Amino acid sequence: MKPQTEKLAFLFLLVILLFDSWSFVDSDLASDRIALEALRKAVGGRSLLWNLSNSPCSWVGVFCERDRVVGLRLPAMGLSGQLPIALGNLTQLQTLSLRFNALSGPIPADIGSLASLRNLYLQENFFSGEISGFLFNLQNLVRLDLAHNNFSGEISPSFNNLTRLRTLYLEENQLNGSIPDLNFPSLDQFNVSYNKLIGAVPQRLSGRPATAFEGNSLCGKPLIPCNGTSNGNDKLSGGAIAGIAIGCVIGFLLILMILIFLCKRKRTKQGVAKDTQERKQSETEIARENVVADRGTASTGIASAAAVAKSESKRGGGTKNLVFFGNTSRVFDLEDLLRASAEVLGKGTFGTTYKATLEVGVAVAVKRLKDVTVTEKEFRGKIESVGKINHENLVPLKAYYYNKDEKLLVYDYMPMGSLSALLHGNSAAGRTPLNWETRSGIALGAARGITHLHSQGPTISHGNIKSSNILLTNSFEARVSDFGLANLAGPTPTPNRIDGYRAPEVTDARKISQKADVYSFGVLLLELLTGRAPTHSHLNDEGVDLPRWVQSVVKDEWTSEVFDLELLRYQNVEEDMVQLLQLAINCTAQYPDNRPSMEEVRNQIEQLCSHGGDTHQDIEDEKSSQQTYSIDSGAPPP
Repeated sequence: MKPQTEKLAFLFLLVILLFDSWSFVDSDLASDRIALEALRKAVGGRSLLWNLSNSPCSWVGVFCERDRVVGLRLPAMGLSGQLPIALGNLTQLQTLSLRFNALSGPIPADIGSLASLRNLYLQENFFSGEISGFLFNLQNLVRLDLAHNNFSGEISPSFNNLTRLRTLYLEENQLNGSIPDLNFPSLDQFNVSYNKLIGAVPQRLSGRPATAFEGNSLCGKPLIPCNGTSNGNDKLSGGAIAGIAIGCVIGFLLILMILIFLCKRKRTKQGVAKDTQERKQSETEIARENVVADRGTASTGIASAAAVAKSESKRGGGTKNLVFFGNTSRVFDLEDLLRASAEVLGKGTFGTTYKATLEVGVAVAVKRLKDVTVTEKEFRGKIESVGKINHENLVPLKAYYYNKDEKLLVYDYMPMGSLSALLHGNSAAGRTPLNWETRSGIALGAARGITHLHSQGPTISHGNIKSSNILLTNSFEARVSDFGLANLAGPTPTPNRIDGYRAPEVTDARKISQKADVYSFGVLLLELLTGRAPTHSHLNDEGVDLPRWVQSVVKDEWTSEVFDLELLRYQNVEEDMVQLLQLAINCTAQYPDNRPSMEEVRNQIEQLCSHGGDTHQDIEDEKSSQQTYSIDSGAPPP
């Protein structure tokens, strides 16, 4: 009986140990839960819709291993306020990402107790105060990004305690003093630009690019030498000074003579031009008064344009009516546009677009072009070529009008508006989210339309692809608009890149290649996937465009963070989303030769849409809405 008694005692002891182990695990996860709930209560955020009845490991942005929280990734969640003293309880945390929020105040001291922390991303917030010494206790820290905040004080030499550090970003803060002699054996990413730093760049950092130090009062390699002064031999001689003075006097006299000549010439022309201008203004004002009398309201945009057009045609200055294309039904003319009620739909690169509701009840979209520099013959030739292009995913050009003062284009009116308005125009709680099927369908329709454009010839391109030029039917089918207009406008030797769509090699808006169209379409795909508008995103305020931001996130962190939160509600689409993301990254390659053709892009999207599973999941399903899908199976950066 003794051996049997010993066996029973051993089994009893084993059961007790197992229960203690489970209790210990539950206790640890419970501690993590308390810390996360404290964070949620302190900083809120539009997306922290955590179901508190579920395990923290199922919450959005929370990643676990062996029932412990090891990752907390909440970028661009609209978090605000100050971080609570609670995160230190996440004792197994390896990655903390709170970037692109509106958090303020100091970093809580208990973060210094996160011994396992390897990645700390706090950039693009409003954190302030000095960089506290407790950060230097994080011996395992590999990535530290505190850029674009309001940190002040000096850069501490104690940074050298972080011997494993490979990334240190401190740019765009209020740091002052000199840069200490930092010695990081493995450092491969470093930036302290745009602070208030002074003095010499330390020798160990002299091999870094100059952009890592710009915006400060620093000197030394790679910047200007610290002892750079001019010697006495640089002073100008007396003869040189006299020569410069004489040259200035002669130049002034020449300029004065030219001005006198131009003034006399202007007076001669004024008398001739005055009568012509007064007559033109009189006729235009009469036409505008007729509009007010007929309609009772002044549609000052399209009505004024049509009035000027009518006035010009009466004097023989242009075509007397609209020029229609193909089999377009001619149910209206220039007089009908003159009497139509109008509202502004938007102001774009090439002019203002109006919705004109005719008296017969038909609505059309009328674009009033601006800055057209080509001759009448060139204009008619180019526009008639555009009018001949017909495809189900292109907005057809119905008619046009031309004279020297007004150029009008008439299109079908799309009541659902643009993709830009659908993605960014309404963020109210009652808004219907765009599911994966709708977004991928829009991408496919737009790709088909642009591919058809490119098939018209190797030199044919769109030139202005962006989400506001992707219009939608009532069934959310994409129609590409504004094609063929880029080569009508004047040259832009220094193109504005704020819109975020233009390819880096483009220097003239009139000369955009098909590969530049591919780049713009790639940005459009990223906009669909991320939900971010490159035209007004805070990402590009400092020159960081949407493609570079996406590539940095994919490289440094988990791929899932780039996707619009609405897409994370739907199951079984992770692989398709990643495939479309990779295609968008390929389209936005820096060099044109590395980008695919639009035909290849269309084919890949068609394949992706053809094998996609059922993505219609109830968006009100609370369980689905609270679940985050780990798309990238790789670990955080080492």
